[in-house]
Amino acid sequence: MPQILPDFSASVKLKYVKLGYQYLVNHILTFLLVPIMAGILIEVLRMGPDEIVSVVKSLQFDTVQILCSSFLIIFISTVYFMSKPRSVFLVDYACYKPPVTCRVPFATFMEHSRLILKDSPKSVDFQMRILERSGLGEETCLPPAIHYIPPTPTMASARGEAELVIFSALDSLFQKTNLKPKDIDILIVNCSLFSPTPSLSAMIVNKYKLRSNIKSCNLSGMGCSAGVISIDLARDLLQVVPNSNAVVVSTEIITPNYYQGDERAMLLPNCLFRMGGAAILLSNKRREKARAKYKLVHVVRTHKGSDDKAYKCVFEEEDEQGKVGIRLSKDLMVIAGEALKSNITTMGPLVLPASEQLLFLFTLIGRKIFNPKWKPYIPDFKQAFDHFCIHAGGRAVIDELQKNLQLSTEHVEPSRMTLHRFGNTSSSSLWYELNYIESKGRMKKGDRIWQIAFGSGFKCNSAVWKCNRTIGTPSDGPWQDCIDRYPVHIPEIVKL
Repeated sequence: MPQILPDFSASVKLKYVKLGYQYLVNHILTFLLVPIMAGILIEVLRMGPDEIVSVVKSLQFDTVQILCSSFLIIFISTVYFMSKPRSVFLVDYACYKPPVTCRVPFATFMEHSRLILKDSPKSVDFQMRILERSGLGEETCLPPAIHYIPPTPTMASARGEAELVIFSALDSLFQKTNLKPKDIDILIVNCSLFSPTPSLSAMIVNKYKLRSNIKSCNLSGMGCSAGVISIDLARDLLQVVPNSNAVVVSTEIITPNYYQGDERAMLLPNCLFRMGGAAILLSNKRREKARAKYKLVHVVRTHKGSDDKAYKCVFEEEDEQGKVGIRLSKDLMVIAGEALKSNITTMGPLVLPASEQLLFLFTLIGRKIFNPKWKPYIPDFKQAFDHFCIHAGGRAVIDELQKNLQLSTEHVEPSRMTLHRFGNTSSSSLWYELNYIESKGRMKKGDRIWQIAFGSGFKCNSAVWKCNRTIGTPSDGPWQDCIDRYPVHIPEIVKL
């Protein structure tokens, strides 16, 4: 007999049931309070004016009670506002855009590799296979010293790269925000592998003639997640220094860290890391709220350094020939996954709606009590965030996070396109991604952004921002001349 009615069990999709559940749980207080308030209002309306006056008169208050109650209310309000953390606003930021003279097309990179590693053809072939699958494009850039054959990583050339990247980003930030160097109260610079004396923060103080009482910090050796660490440090300092501006500079200087040996595990960074940097202006001044782009909501830091494998999975050392480089372990992705798991376990209760937290709790209880084989529930972080800035450490990193967090292609688009256009710029990659979202005109008031970064040690750090105002398409920035070409299709393998 032909089926007359549709199969309702198949047509009612589970996603709509889930949406109804999420709406019910997330608005449970509203559903409870509205009937109560409506009942009270109806009861008051039923009472006549005389009855209301008599009820008020029946409440006997003397002067002492009124004064004590007023004092208690004022005291509690004072304690609350005094203990409330100061709001930290991101006024604006600027990303460094390398000149076209620093561009390294695939053909150029491979030609240099063949000339530098002419006695090790297997290492050259390995680099070519990595580059083919890396997700990088033809417009990524390396500093001038690396363009020489062989490269000339001198201290002078490294300082030259640092000055070029950092001063360019700061000049752009000062122009965008009309900030005067003398108005900077806190300066934080993070650069993992290049730590000269005097420090990079001292270099900035000298260049812009900053105040003698400036609070400056220089972070090194913290890896690609150091940008979030710098934001966290700036937030802590802004809690104790009122009415202040903090400038954070995130970069990685490539010149002294280009590996010239032939060990495969140490050649990987050569294929992925490229030059870049960003300067960020944070403030706790109330008057900056109106023009600030974002408000800092949460910072969550996870450190797995107590585990030996995690500690050594990204390790700077000498190879057998005495050449220094960064060795990447085969266990890197597994360790990154464990660090991410710990980080989101802490992050979840801070950002997830009640519906997701309850589902996670019920699944956890079910696995503990009823059946350990139950599939663990992965919270839907898309319910908590509108945009995701995943550290563009490599194609594999983005693929894993997209899979584990169940993100769509559009959610990871900023990360993939940043990796394609600029490569892995280390700690500054998060800001290129944020600028991509703005350049596409997708950032609206109230949107929440999750920045996720991984770094040596091993660390996984997250920052959560809330958009303070709808942001128009910027007229400048690193994506200015190419945003119309993106997103682009990135094949699994680019044959060289």
